Amino acid sequence: MDSNVKQYLQRFGVSEATQRFLSKAQKMFIGGAWLDASDGGSAEVIEPSTEGLLTRIPMGTVADLDRAVQAARGQFDGGAWRQLKPLQRERLLHRLADLLEANAAELAEIESIDMGKSLVQAGAVDIQGSIDTFRYFAGWASKIHGRSVEPSLPGNYLAYTRKEPVGVVGVIVPWNFPLQTLAWKLGAALAVGCSVVVKPAELTSLSALRFAELVQQAGIPDGVVNIVTGRGSVVGAAMASHPGIDKLSFTGSTPVGCSVGKAALEQMKRLTLELGGKSPVIVFADADLKAAAQAVANGVFFNSGQVCDAGTRAYIQRSIYPQFLRELAAYTASLKIAPGLDPDCFISPLVSRQQQERVLGYIAAGKAEGAELYYGGEAVEGPGYFVQPTIFANCRNDMRIVQEEIFGPVLVTAPFDDEEEALALANDSPFGLAAALYSNDLGRVHSLIPRLRAGSVYVNAHSTIDPAMPFGGYKQSGYGKDLGAEQLDYLLETKAVWITLP
Repeated sequence: MDSNVKQYLQRFGVSEATQRFLSKAQKMFIGGAWLDASDGGSAEVIEPSTEGLLTRIPMGTVADLDRAVQAARGQFDGGAWRQLKPLQRERLLHRLADLLEANAAELAEIESIDMGKSLVQAGAVDIQGSIDTFRYFAGWASKIHGRSVEPSLPGNYLAYTRKEPVGVVGVIVPWNFPLQTLAWKLGAALAVGCSVVVKPAELTSLSALRFAELVQQAGIPDGVVNIVTGRGSVVGAAMASHPGIDKLSFTGSTPVGCSVGKAALEQMKRLTLELGGKSPVIVFADADLKAAAQAVANGVFFNSGQVCDAGTRAYIQRSIYPQFLRELAAYTASLKIAPGLDPDCFISPLVSRQQQERVLGYIAAGKAEGAELYYGGEAVEGPGYFVQPTIFANCRNDMRIVQEEIFGPVLVTAPFDDEEEALALANDSPFGLAAALYSNDLGRVHSLIPRLRAGSVYVNAHSTIDPAMPFGGYKQSGYGKDLGAEQLDYLLETKAVWITLP
């Protein structure tokens, strides 16, 4: 850890527990053991607010993945995990949630420091969301069941179905919500009795490693949860094609998701792919303009726009378009740009230099294509990967900034005249993760919801997430669902049983 990072942590009073964790040598968690990469490889972790060296993590190899799969396979095929009764699994998941809650402040600090995000947002959303997810799915552990059937064919039969865990689940986690997405993947998988191998994002692996310590502390058997840090091109690619993994659950970009999905399908692995988004927002003239402007800004600038379902395309009814833009810019100006540990931070740095350059490149492309830069649009001077929250006006749907996922604090806007035009503009995208409507006309809202090609529709709000509600997209935004009872279907096999009776 370099001196700039140490000063940053001291400036904001980071806890001794967090500092101890960040100061120690980071290792992978495989079969209950803490290990370096088999070839000794490691990579630097850079803190986004200072651009200083935070720590190093192991860069796992295919051999490390093989070892992790072997550990998970052993637990699933005949280990202690398969012998546990449902209520025993339920108690272990509640114990894990208790440990997450007891260490919530430390976990929020780790997440903020590693990814750069707001500490306040990390605690309220990432960590609390993880706790809630494990608690929700803990309850499902004892409620998995099949059904009995009365067959119509001639003969005397007992016929029933069994629900059985799919097996070893390979989990590839993105860098924007590291712990929360891990909880989304693991809560349901562990509840139904699967074992897992996790590859965290190489940019943000630290909360997963701290989580592994809590897994061990909770008493979950060794080998049930395995964490292999490393590059997606090495560990992630090998995970997708590994014959010992029965299901792959991936959250990330659409191009990478297509690549790992193809590799997984060659072995007929079960798949859940939660991919990119370019979520439309439609604001009608009857909406509360001030409240809508604040909600739209929060929906796109939260986590500095590094959110898969961020409302990045706003279509505003023409009669209110100029007024709405003024309200939007005024509220955006009130959002503080600051290091993630600053308690007043709303706009935090982007995760890396590469991501900052990517976002600035899209802003330049938008201006070159003729979009009107209405607000922001610049990098922030000084250390850190900051980009001002940016608003474009009078955009066309054929522009790159409208069609492609930017994954930064950039909002594109355009006016519309009537419902049909708004709907056509909203659905004119290869993505279909989410959409939002702002209107007080419930008849209009209910008529438009079925016509929006999106996996989630938010009304007068954005990104309202709860573990009881499924999350996943249409079109190129992916396949399958995380969260909700619906997620269980993607982690269970259904077995039909026929018994001929005398």
